[in-house]
Amino acid sequence: MTTHSDPTRLAASSTLALASAVSIVAFAFLGNGAIAQQSSGGSASGSELPPVVVRVPNSPTATAPSQPSRRSASSGASRPGQRAARTAAAPARPSAPGRQNVQAGQDPRGPINGYVATRSLTGTKTNTPLMEIPQSISVIGREEIRDQNPGNFAEALRYAPGVSAQTFGADTRNDWFKIRGFDAQDVGLFLDGLQLSSFAFATWKFPPFGIERIDILRGPSAVLYGGSGPGGLVNIISKTPPLTPLNYVETGVNSFGNAYLSFDFGGPVATSTGPSNELFYRLLGTVKGGDTQTAFTPDNNYFVAPSVTYKPDIDTTLTILASASRNDTRVQNFLPYVGTVVNAPFGRIPTGLFASDPSVDSFRREQEMIGYQFEKNLTDDLTFRQNARFAHDDVQFQTLLGNGYAGNPASALLSRFNDFAHDSANQADLDSSLEYRFATGLVQHKALVGVDLKSYEISDLQAFDFATPALNLLNPVYGVPQGFPSTVFADQTITQKQAGLYAQDQLKLGRLTLVLSGRNDWVNTYDNNRLLPSESRDDSKFSGRAGLIYNTDLGIAPYISYATSYNPIIGTNATTGQLFLPETGVQTEAGVKIEPAGFDGYFGASVFDLKRQNVLTTDPNNALQSIQTGEVTSRGIELEAVANVMPGLKVTGAFTNFNIFVSKDLNPALIGTVPTNTPSEIASLWGDYTFQTGQLAGFGFGAGVRYNGISYADTANSLVVPAYVLGDLAVHYEVNNWRFALNVTNITDKIYVGSCQTATACFYGDRRRAVASVSYKW
Repeated sequence: MTTHSDPTRLAASSTLALASAVSIVAFAFLGNGAIAQQSSGGSASGSELPPVVVRVPNSPTATAPSQPSRRSASSGASRPGQRAARTAAAPARPSAPGRQNVQAGQDPRGPINGYVATRSLTGTKTNTPLMEIPQSISVIGREEIRDQNPGNFAEALRYAPGVSAQTFGADTRNDWFKIRGFDAQDVGLFLDGLQLSSFAFATWKFPPFGIERIDILRGPSAVLYGGSGPGGLVNIISKTPPLTPLNYVETGVNSFGNAYLSFDFGGPVATSTGPSNELFYRLLGTVKGGDTQTAFTPDNNYFVAPSVTYKPDIDTTLTILASASRNDTRVQNFLPYVGTVVNAPFGRIPTGLFASDPSVDSFRREQEMIGYQFEKNLTDDLTFRQNARFAHDDVQFQTLLGNGYAGNPASALLSRFNDFAHDSANQADLDSSLEYRFATGLVQHKALVGVDLKSYEISDLQAFDFATPALNLLNPVYGVPQGFPSTVFADQTITQKQAGLYAQDQLKLGRLTLVLSGRNDWVNTYDNNRLLPSESRDDSKFSGRAGLIYNTDLGIAPYISYATSYNPIIGTNATTGQLFLPETGVQTEAGVKIEPAGFDGYFGASVFDLKRQNVLTTDPNNALQSIQTGEVTSRGIELEAVANVMPGLKVTGAFTNFNIFVSKDLNPALIGTVPTNTPSEIASLWGDYTFQTGQLAGFGFGAGVRYNGISYADTANSLVVPAYVLGDLAVHYEVNNWRFALNVTNITDKIYVGSCQTATACFYGDRRRAVASVSYKW
């Protein structure tokens, strides 16, 4: 329903909810011992409790310092009339994996053991084993990221099941990826459990060096996270302060002359009496600069991320995280199908050609964030969590964008238009939840209720004109003056406020686990349009999930689940000028998870039937704009294997095959066709081995192979983009805290087209890139 209401109608309620949540935090945190803890034997259910938020040290041999008892902020003594506060040395609760003693891989936010994770917060917003989550979920840990040394975040996803990464080829501006055939970088990117929405060109970028782990939840997830795509989401888990001192530096350079320097320092804060047992810090950053495979296209970036953790007692943790970054590069080439995928009369367009003009072209992103993670065990069975973040993103670029040939391809003249955009976005997120663990008879419950508030505002200015001379692809001439484009086609400020109320119960009866989740969202979207009539829209929608999983004594867990999704899209229809309708989705999934007894590995297989309604697609008359079609269906199978096979040997493999097609559309000719830029088959295999003993101890090598199936460059599916196979290689040596490595992407230097959005917008993939690096830790 479309209404013309006050755009600030939800502002008062959002402000009130924010104030209430902050009050809860203040009460829970400052009160410390005001809510007396039950004894460890007082748990009625005996169910597993969440960990406290003290991080596992990076060093596998380090032990955590003892924690002091909770004490008054003024005197340090226990408050009169309260029970004695439980200290870190007190007897552990039954089956509670406290972070101060947790083994690698057990912390749902921390480092994992090799390549194999066992737990996650992403699938249920509670600390749950992967084997008890009736939905496909994968985890990429810090060690795998280090071994592969990806150049950007999208590259870190290349070996994940169900994910098609770098869907626009070798793009230095953004990190593009699809999950189960659907774009996910726009509404499916999360950082520490909070969404980073993208609209127009205000996209977010996060370097791999700042990442502790990546959780990939496939299938609809709106029931816990609100507006998100039905294909799934990617949740980046940030590095946070370690318990023990950490000092690390790394430098490297690639074969295009792009060099970088990274640093990572952290540990207990120094005090006059020695290292603090309550306050921990971390400061990490990276800076890089230099050329890329495309002429006149630098990739210059910096990123810095300080964080502080305050833990006055075993039950209370507050972590404050901030980051700032800047990206300076140029817009990638938009090239025609003829001349990239197939030969033009003059042959192929060189991969190093710059199709814009260096005197005009620029791309700049400035990005800042600050937020916190708070966790408080109010009793042995009740935990309060709250995550909050404010993020700002400012992107501005101007480019001469390719628009097909100016006449016959034999002329080798590329038509271009002058394109400008300036997008500035602010996003505020606040997610508060209570987890209660109890039992009813033989059934153990892990119940969760929460309130999720989001506010997103973007100022969007875009302009273009066609008064741009064509570029001779065989003899390019640059230095043609271009001013501000003459036609402004977007000048608006869009505000979206969303409030969500969610509830979930994980019911466990012996080896059987039933997960029931529900959420209702209330959304107000207002477009203050300075070119067209302003629009306002109010929506409300319920999302649900039901899943059942059974863990046998053989380490085999079959499961089935059903979930719906809801995504209130930001933006306006290029054809109608009205606000987009919300997207909806529904999925049925069945599969099996395997954790073999006595073997450090995890295997998964799933089949799914996923439908997405009100889908955004590229306007065939304007590649820069979107319209909404009817429905797209994705049905397929996913296979995953990850294992620490033996000391020094780690492997991960994935295979995805799905049939994705337009199932409803206003144009009957499109029904049954595959959306453009969408491969239907993806496979990968990566392994890394390090010698443990002998003269070669410390020496290791890794190798991987990646396969992407065919895709299409047009909606009629008449222009085929061929499949491709790529190989990656790594060689490394560790000695006396030094690590030397050489990583090579696309080892055979295969020239290929990563994808085509339309017949005039095709993108070359990465050429061979070698990165030599050296690091030292102390």
